[in-house]
Formats: sequence, C-alpha cells, structure tokens
Amino acid sequence: MTPKECIEFAKESECRMVDLKFLDLPGVWQHFSVPMQELDEDSFESGFGFDGSSIRGFQSIHASDMLVIPDPDTAVIEPFTEVKTLSLICNVVDPVTHLPYSRDPRFVARKAEAYLKSTGIADTCFVGPEAEFFLFDEVRFDFGHHFAFHEVNSDEGQWNTGRAEDPNLGYKVRYKQGYFPVPPTDSLQDIRAEIALTLHGLGIPVEALHHEVATAGQCEIDMRFAPLVQMGDRLMWFKYVVKNVARRHGKTATFMPKPLFEDNGSGMHCHVSLWKAGQNLFAGHLYAGLSQAALHFIGGVLAHAPALCAFTNPTTNSYKRLVPGFEAPVNLAYSSRNRSASIRIPMVSANPKARRLELRFPDPSCNGYLAFAAILMAGLDGIQRELPAGQPLDKDIYGLTPEELKDVPKTPGSLGKALDALESDHDFLLAGEVFTPDILERWIHFKREQEAVQVAIRPHPYEFLLYYDI
Repeated sequence: MTPKECIEFAKESECRMVDLKFLDLPGVWQHFSVPMQELDEDSFESGFGFDGSSIRGFQSIHASDMLVIPDPDTAVIEPFTEVKTLSLICNVVDPVTHLPYSRDPRFVARKAEAYLKSTGIADTCFVGPEAEFFLFDEVRFDFGHHFAFHEVNSDEGQWNTGRAEDPNLGYKVRYKQGYFPVPPTDSLQDIRAEIALTLHGLGIPVEALHHEVATAGQCEIDMRFAPLVQMGDRLMWFKYVVKNVARRHGKTATFMPKPLFEDNGSGMHCHVSLWKAGQNLFAGHLYAGLSQAALHFIGGVLAHAPALCAFTNPTTNSYKRLVPGFEAPVNLAYSSRNRSASIRIPMVSANPKARRLELRFPDPSCNGYLAFAAILMAGLDGIQRELPAGQPLDKDIYGLTPEELKDVPKTPGSLGKALDALESDHDFLLAGEVFTPDILERWIHFKREQEAVQVAIRPHPYEFLLYYDI
C-alpha cells in the first residue's frame, strides 16, 4: 500500500484518528495518536516526533528526540477504540540523520530479511510461532522492603473445587489435564473464537485454537506462518488482541512463561523454514525428509542455542519453565516427531512444502522481532559454515538416565547465564550488521541491571520456609 492509498483507505473507512504504534527494546508496544487531518503523504517521510528517553532501552535524556515513520503496508482499522481509528506500525529513526535507529527491534528484523537475501541462500524465512498464554480472572501482586506476594485466580483452577460459588458447579480443569477438554470444562471457547475472529479482521489468518495443558485458563491460538518481519508485526497484534479481548470479558491475559507452580508453563514453539523462488529449501531426502541445508541450520541453532536464549527466553521467569527434569525442552537435541527434543521435525504431511523445523525452547515473553532474527542468524551461520547437526535423539529424552543425558548439552539455567553466553558468542549476530554492538550491549545491560539483578537482590517467600529457623 502506498502512502496515498493508505490515506484513501482511512478516509473511505471514515477514520477520525491515527494511532502510531512502535515498540520498546524489551518488546512491548507503545503508541500515541494524532487527528486524521495531521496525516498526509509527507508524514510517511517526515514522521512524528516523540521523547525517546521515556522508552525502555532507548535514548538518554540529552539526546531524547526521536521520530516514528509510519509503514503504510501495516495500515488496519484499530479494533478496540470507539472512535474510528487508523492503526499504523512505525519504524523509529534519528531526527538528525533520518537513519533507522539501531535499537529499534523492527529494524533488526528488517535487516535480517535483507541479509538473508544478500547471502543468496534463500529469499524468505517463514516463521510460525505458537504463543501460549493464560487467561486469569484476577491477578494481585505487590512488594516492598518487608513483604512480597503474588496471587492469581481462575474460575477454572483446580484449587477452586471447594470454593463457595453459589453454587460451585464443578468442572474445574485438573492440573496438567487441560489439553483439549470440551465445554463446560473448557469455559474459554467463545473468548478464543473472538480473539481468532478479531485477528482475522486484521488480516491475520488463524489455523487452530484450543485449551492448553495447564489448569486455570491456559490457551493456544496458532497463526498461519508468514515472512519474518510480517510475523513480528503479527505477534505484536496477537498479544495486543489477546489482552484486549480478555479485558473486554473481565479477564486478564499474561504471556509470562511460568505463572503457576507445578503445572505447565507457556512456551512459544517456533516453526521455521527457508524458501527460495517458491521452493522449500528444508525439504530433502535425508533424516526425516530434511535437506542438508536444514540439517546445517539445525547445527547452527544448536551451536548457538545458549546465546539465542538471551533473546528467545529473555526473562528471569523464563528459567522457571526451562528446568531439567520437568518435561521442559532443555536438552539441546533434534528428533523427528519427538516432542521431548528441543528441535522437532513435525511429521504432519508428506508434502515437501510442509517440511520445517520446530524450535521448542522459545517462550512468548520474547521480543519476536529480535528472537526471530537471532534464530535466522544462527541457522544461516550453520549453513554457511556447514555446522553438523550431530545425531538425532529419537528416544524419550525425559525417560533417559542422568548417565545417558550427560553428553547432551542443555539450555542455560538462568537469564544471567544466557546473557553470559551472548557476551561470549555473538559474532554470528553481527554478520551483515543485522545486530550491532550498540543493541547487543544495551540489551545485555538492560536485562542484567533492570531484571536479573533486581530479582536476585529480593528475598523470595519460599526462602522463609527454608531458612527462617536457621
């Protein structure tokens, strides 16, 4: 869509406001709005100003002025405002040089796509994330110098089987038994359907929707795969729609990987394939119908997985899910069909167009633009350097003994260790200037100082049970 077509679309839709969306470094959408009459064709070059020092991970206060440049191809009608509003996703640029901002995550994803084409290996990287989430009925949390607590609640939660509900009708979801129950046990079908239809109205096709394994409202809605940058945009819309439809129904949605103790966490399995001139480069006649390029891509992802986790699993809470011994995809191995491997080759169709890799360790707390770009860069490094994938692990990994698992590498055990791995292994990200030293340094510093350290210095309630009487 050209700028002129975008403006005509807005006028035909009788829009009165324009909402300008961009995201901070951690990956949360920010926005501000302007009246429709403020948008003209020049706006798509001159942009709109904002204070970059107030955005997490962006500018210092002495160089705070920044611009957002709307991308006309992202134009849709905002689904959650009473006033008819045109919504545009924006790129961030420097107001002096007018060059793209190095810390804009969407710019990193755009560079990753350009670098892929420049290598001649492929022209498209398709990504299909399966972002799981919880729909709770209430969440409360607070902390101070002398206290800390959190509490979530759900009408579906098994812990509410004995709650006085005037009347309590039962049909609570048992722990770890929430996969595919029908209503009335599954009480969220209509909300998931509304989310899917809202996404469809935004031009985002949905393939499937269902209740997930955990009690207390864990859900999954699967979007159809799309090229990398477009899927980055769609993941942002996905989270936005889930949260706003949930709120419309008096519920609250979270993409935290591990909000519940002793039940399944939320992952974001990422299906990835490389294509060139309409041909799937991952289809072949080797293991599980894969090509040599696909196996080298696996080799690159496995070689760089600890560093990748700094982007694919970028929160301290991520490592409450990635814990050995609890059916988490912590073992860095690949396998056909085997869902206990961190990389799976789905056997869902004999059609070579469907051949792909499924990375099972990422989670939905990630910034999709950065995570998808990092995965692509690791895989390309594997192809370019012909890194071996090693032998597949077709056994039930969760059933192996410690002795059998001792030589299988693991994902990092904490955000701090993932950031350490990124510090020591990041050259593959710098190829083609896709990632820059500036954004890597800022990411590591922000994640350490604002998240890892802040969690580390606070007492945990369970420590009182363990240590108070020492």
